[in-house]
Amino acid sequence: MNDTTVTQTDSRADDRALPFQVDPLDVRGRVVTLGPAIDAILARHDLPRPVKVLLGEAVALASLLATSLKDTGRFILQTETDGPVSMLVVDIRTPGEIRATATCNRERVEAVTVSGRAASGDLLGRGTLAMTIEQGKTGRRYQGYVPLENESLEDAAHSYFRQSEQIPTRVRLAVAEIVDRGSEGEAQQAWRAGGLIAQFLPESSERIKVRDLHPGDTPDDADVADLPLEDDAWREAVALVDTVEDLELIDPAVPAERLLVRLFHERGVRVFEPTVLRDHCTCSRERIEQVLEQLPADELEEAAVEGAVEVRCEFCGKEYRFTPEELNSGKV
Repeated sequence: MNDTTVTQTDSRADDRALPFQVDPLDVRGRVVTLGPAIDAILARHDLPRPVKVLLGEAVALASLLATSLKDTGRFILQTETDGPVSMLVVDIRTPGEIRATATCNRERVEAVTVSGRAASGDLLGRGTLAMTIEQGKTGRRYQGYVPLENESLEDAAHSYFRQSEQIPTRVRLAVAEIVDRGSEGEAQQAWRAGGLIAQFLPESSERIKVRDLHPGDTPDDADVADLPLEDDAWREAVALVDTVEDLELIDPAVPAERLLVRLFHERGVRVFEPTVLRDHCTCSRERIEQVLEQLPADELEEAAVEGAVEVRCEFCGKEYRFTPEELNSGKV
């Protein structure tokens, strides 16, 4: 998406996930609007522009999914692929503390970039998208995988819910750096991201069954009458969600409530208490000390530079330095 000049930001509508429900269509979902939080996350990473867009999409997708969890804990979205962007990691401490990072090969990114833009499928390549849930109260860990085949994160999310969860799901994601007008009218560049997820959750599970094959691919000897049809309510919901434009998801002048009313005004939509999202890294000197304490002395000595061990957080960029005195005193 190209940079766009928009109106002054209403910060009250930013950095939150707004749950919604459309009862006549048996649809539930959330709209995520990220402003200062995503700008802070992307600004601290020295990444090519197309990679920042992709990382912003990953943050928006992870925020949509993490804010559906009822138990406090941790949600991690991670890709490992053979593409120019070999890794994306979004780590969310529920309900809404976000940190994220990416690893890429700049030369390969440049090779697939045209006019400052690159398709997310070209950046990701082939590999795996993993989503991990760590429940805070029970300590249980759940993990789901979906293969990536040069597809976008939107398409990968659709594949995951179709194959693993078997829930009809539609996802929309958008990221762009915009030119905003500050409180005194000055021009300011800032990253914004947005996302919408809608899921078909009727009381009868029979209604969510859909054909595995497109009608045009149905074998000649198949009994078409036995193949379940896609529910009309879900087809209507998909048609409405597909009308959402990128600008509507990131424009600070279009809060989530207004977008939902535009989409579902004929059916009626209910919204619920939003979840606040914020940029927050969990790294600390104490945590790193605990990691270093587990390392053998020879590895610490090898990692030391002029007698000191330096550690940089890949998420927030903060640097920690442990002096020779600390190392020798047994603190580490």
